[in-house]
Amino acid sequence: MLLGEQEQFLSYNGEVLIFQLSKPKHVEGAADETMNLCVRRMAFNRDTKLFVQKSSGVFSMCASHLKIEIICCSCTTDSRTGIILPCILMKKKKQNNVVKYLLLLLHSSNQFEQSFHFELDYELKEDVRLFTGPSVLWRHANKLFYISCDTCTVLSAPVQLSSLVWTGEIEDEGTVVLGVRTACLPESEDEEEFSTSDRAIWGSEFFGYAIETQKMLTGTCFMPHAYSRVVSSVYICKNEILKNQLRISLVAITHKNQLIWFQDGVPKDVCELPYEKPCSVKTTVTSSNDLLFIVSFASGNICVVQRRDSLQVASKWQKVKSVLVDDFIGSGSEQLLLLFKDDSNTDVLSTFKITDLGEVNYASGINYKRDVPAAEGLQENGLLTVQALETRLQAGCTSVRELQQHLGLKKRVILESCKALIDLVEERTHILPTAKEEGLVSLWDDVENPPHSLSKETSLASKVPEYFIEKLWQRVVGDSLVVGVKLTESFYLSLSDVSLSLVMDQDFSSISPIIECRNKIIKLNKAFSALSVSSCQIEPPPKKMKLDLHSKNDLKKVFPKRCSRDGAKTVIAVTSLSPLLAFHRVCCIVLLHAKKQKHRNDSLQESKKITVLCGKILLSLEDISNGKYSVKMLRDNSYCTGSVEDILAVLAVSVRFSFQIVSSDCTLTPVNTWLLREMECTPFKECHDYIFCHKAGDVYGTVFNWTLKNPFEGVLTLFCRNLTVLFQCLHSLTRVLPPSCDVKLLRPGSKGVLTEQLALALEKEMLTLRSSFFSKESKAENSLTWGNEPGKKISDAPVASLLDSVEGVQRFRKKLQNEREESMLSMNETMNGARYQEIALKIAEAQLSSDMIVWRLSKS
Repeated sequence: MLLGEQEQFLSYNGEVLIFQLSKPKHVEGAADETMNLCVRRMAFNRDTKLFVQKSSGVFSMCASHLKIEIICCSCTTDSRTGIILPCILMKKKKQNNVVKYLLLLLHSSNQFEQSFHFELDYELKEDVRLFTGPSVLWRHANKLFYISCDTCTVLSAPVQLSSLVWTGEIEDEGTVVLGVRTACLPESEDEEEFSTSDRAIWGSEFFGYAIETQKMLTGTCFMPHAYSRVVSSVYICKNEILKNQLRISLVAITHKNQLIWFQDGVPKDVCELPYEKPCSVKTTVTSSNDLLFIVSFASGNICVVQRRDSLQVASKWQKVKSVLVDDFIGSGSEQLLLLFKDDSNTDVLSTFKITDLGEVNYASGINYKRDVPAAEGLQENGLLTVQALETRLQAGCTSVRELQQHLGLKKRVILESCKALIDLVEERTHILPTAKEEGLVSLWDDVENPPHSLSKETSLASKVPEYFIEKLWQRVVGDSLVVGVKLTESFYLSLSDVSLSLVMDQDFSSISPIIECRNKIIKLNKAFSALSVSSCQIEPPPKKMKLDLHSKNDLKKVFPKRCSRDGAKTVIAVTSLSPLLAFHRVCCIVLLHAKKQKHRNDSLQESKKITVLCGKILLSLEDISNGKYSVKMLRDNSYCTGSVEDILAVLAVSVRFSFQIVSSDCTLTPVNTWLLREMECTPFKECHDYIFCHKAGDVYGTVFNWTLKNPFEGVLTLFCRNLTVLFQCLHSLTRVLPPSCDVKLLRPGSKGVLTEQLALALEKEMLTLRSSFFSKESKAENSLTWGNEPGKKISDAPVASLLDSVEGVQRFRKKLQNEREESMLSMNETMNGARYQEIALKIAEAQLSSDMIVWRLSKS
């Protein structure tokens, strides 16, 4: 390839980058010693159906007595900022057979940055790869060499290899090289076993080598050794660690013109390729969620293999200069861009095709104006299809709601039966719930206020069914006693101003039996996704992601978020433990105090103070010494095995601090690394969102929550014992954060908290208006007397008999007129002044609460 014609193509953020080497215009009398590396950013215009240039950049190099070439280009992660940038490897060959290599980074401003350079006494020809750092890796004389921006020194890996088939990221291992080498007998293997193995039969074997940890990986977890003689290139689609075992899904192309799918080292499917000498394979996921494998051949041909029930060749093209994968049309999913060879046109993007083998299909040289009517018809058909699907979805949702109501009714019947059985065993009179409580309408004239039963309990606590309280538990954390009461969602939503009190059951004349404690309510639906009250609703990503795990440091990907449908709230009381230990053994009664909202006949609510007996707890010095109620936070592989009660106890005794971390010029990847490595944190097995610090010292037991709003902004929440621990954590964190990061303490009155409060206040205001409106509607309907006036009777004669005579027709017409007038009167229903005043007061209170929060939000 001539120097002036050398060019490279790269896709980046939906754009096509074209790198070209050129000489500047010659000026008379000036020495021609400069070579320019030019870059053009090309974007697809959906209106003109053509690629247009957005911007360009130039990097000048001294070219005196040097031969300059572009070796390769790729998109790699800059370890300084965590941002993926285009990377170009350049070669300068000197006259004394010394070859100088430069690695350049291209920024969004089209400015080139020289990352590092190195010199060799030979040329790079075999298996040159660029990876995270940026770093360069290559094979020479059956040895593996690499250099990174951190070391700037060429290093040699202690391995011998005959070919390099893949380089990439693997979870918990970092950058891994998959290669083929001559089979050898390890020290730990018997000679007889080795002689019958695949490695000895075929004479070669696969092996994996982790560059960062300098660790050897077993080759059989990738592919059987029998394929080591035929596999030329590999693409790993997915890798993960399950039960301390590496699980890998990959595709491999062979010298036998085959594409083979491997799952955990076992071949699952194979496809014959249409051309010879395949050289590389890459993948993409289309808008229809189809996984495509793009295979490039040495002859310039391309084929696409689709994986559904089996591997099949979906399409193929010839005379292709380059194939790129990205979201070129901005649809949120990836497409293929095929650049064809065209000797008659000098523009490199003159002959192209954009397709995803589905709805997307753009090609150069086509007049799309003729296709407008067909496109409009297709859009109309799509709209009708969407409407039909929406109707089916609504019908399905209705069926689901009916099924949920039926299951809820079954659950109430079972719970009421269990309660009746308990009352029978304990020889108590079982009181059935009223029809109003069950939402039933009686067919008989029930008495509205029945007389109180003689067996009615005098205690107010007995009015609350026992199954509203799911669990009563206690924990000892340091010098604090934590008591928790888990309530069902239906019961909790009818309460307000909820608190717990502890009362000693023994008779101590010298001291008060009431124990001083502070209360907390843990809202599990917000803080703990594993115990979410509402159903899990995950917003679809704006773009389909490849089936890989390149971002191993991303805490959200390493520990995926789980959602559950546990609808419960926990009220917690915390008190000092040491005063109680003076009694050696103490029994405490747990009481729940709250205001219960009660519906009246006009559908408005009134609050009534209630006290519920939750149960008793026993506390003894012997049990505490034996660790019966201690919090147990142990490591189990990559998780912390604390129970839900243990987690709540730790959070209840801790002080919460939230910090907003904003970085202007680099991603916040160091925070994840700091949590996992520096602080030795592991996520709770019951709740992956919160992680527990196992680092020895004062910081042990601190709980963290790291939430990323975007790669440059996140919120770090700490639950620590005291301010000393907080300062230690912040001091450790500031050492790993870039200097440009801004750390800000979020106070309870911050905009985020006020925004949530405003949403709740507006919801309450809407519910108040709706309840007031429907209460008036129901009353108006109940007051109607269709076709009758007070004290007036209408004969039951059939309508046909009334129409037999003129007098009958007149009577029927008068009756119809009376009914019409009564209907109009019912539409103008009025209400008394007291009721209107009460409704207006409720609405004014709700609106005042919303206005106060809006005022505070405007001042913050």
